[in-house]
Amino acid sequence: MSEGRKPKNPATHIGNHKLDPATMMMGYGFDPSLSEGSLKPPVFHTSTFVFEKAADGKHFFEGITGKRPGGTDGLVYARFNNPNQEILEDRLALWEDAEEALVFSSGMTAISILLLTFARPGDVIVMSGPLYAATETIIMKILSQFGIGHVDFPAGATREEIDAALAKAKDMADEKGGKVSMIYLESPGNPTNALVDVEAVHAARSAAFDEASRPPIAIDNTFLGPLWAKPQNQGADISVYSLTKYAGGHSDLVAGGLTGKKALLDKVRPMRNTLGGICDANTAWMLLRSLETLELRMSRAGENAEKVCAFLRDHPKVDRVGYLGFLEEGSRQKDIYDRHCLGAGSTFSLYLKGGEAEAFRFLDALKIAKLAVSLGGTETLASAPAAMTHLSVPDERRAALDISDSLVRISIGVEKAEDLIADFANALDAV
Repeated sequence: MSEGRKPKNPATHIGNHKLDPATMMMGYGFDPSLSEGSLKPPVFHTSTFVFEKAADGKHFFEGITGKRPGGTDGLVYARFNNPNQEILEDRLALWEDAEEALVFSSGMTAISILLLTFARPGDVIVMSGPLYAATETIIMKILSQFGIGHVDFPAGATREEIDAALAKAKDMADEKGGKVSMIYLESPGNPTNALVDVEAVHAARSAAFDEASRPPIAIDNTFLGPLWAKPQNQGADISVYSLTKYAGGHSDLVAGGLTGKKALLDKVRPMRNTLGGICDANTAWMLLRSLETLELRMSRAGENAEKVCAFLRDHPKVDRVGYLGFLEEGSRQKDIYDRHCLGAGSTFSLYLKGGEAEAFRFLDALKIAKLAVSLGGTETLASAPAAMTHLSVPDERRAALDISDSLVRISIGVEKAEDLIADFANALDAV
């Protein structure tokens, strides 16, 4: 929150005992005395805020516009800040012990504004693959119209392959008269669940660039974060979230977020202020509610996914299950998982024997699981990425990234695992 709205002595420790983020979600960043003693933050449905004196308005706008360093220390206008949004940012940062957080009107707004902040004509973005289809569209189709190039490497790339991608990107940037402005990752990749070795990317960046020219590492942490993966511990500078998913968790809101280093997010904030992509007060209030149960929901969904995947793995109509709990011992993916992940998650890829027809029969026969895109809600969802979320990805790239017609993406919810197994068994009978 802004300095003038900080709560009295927000507790992060009791003595030498550090409080867990799940505990701090119940009250951190909010002082009831600022809101008539209300236990929970009210929804601040207002577009603007009253200044006590004209000098205060000038002072606040000096911070907003950057004429004074440090940002604003008061409430100004809802395109810039709002109490609900500021409390949400304070709490969101806690999950990865990040210096700062920013929230946006959607995950794609967060990604777009992040890329626009750092990339300029002539620059090159290095990206892992696959990324969420809309993210690939921004980098490969939209930013390319403004002279911004890209180089990609597969999610499971080795250090040598990452080194080669960075070298190629540097050469391309030199030719274009720009720089390598960002390394953008997604792990696990959507929808295949392929993991990126963030530690290797961090080491490769350190070897390839001096400190002055080092591009930030941003990573989409939506599938596992913030409970099962904390990529800033492995060297990422910024974590990217579709807060619509696990953070929101009830399939009733759309929002996005960034957490990470303050020096970097302070560069993103003015772009958000100008373009108007901030999270609105009501959505921020709903997210504050959701964060209180985030650990409970994700833990239950993860336990369910382990049971469901154990059933699916041995079914004769299933080719394979892309679940992080089943990675082969001794494989590179298992090595990355052991070093990077705190849990296997509850979203996975199911490859059926057959093609699109078999995938559609399975999806159409579901009774409990809902046929819908998105993930991370309390309900189980299933979709066909090749025909839906990743339809815009060129056929050759889909094939190279293992996004086949037989792939079904499943996000397990908090229902009874036994009921979900019965539902999937019945749907597989229809295949």
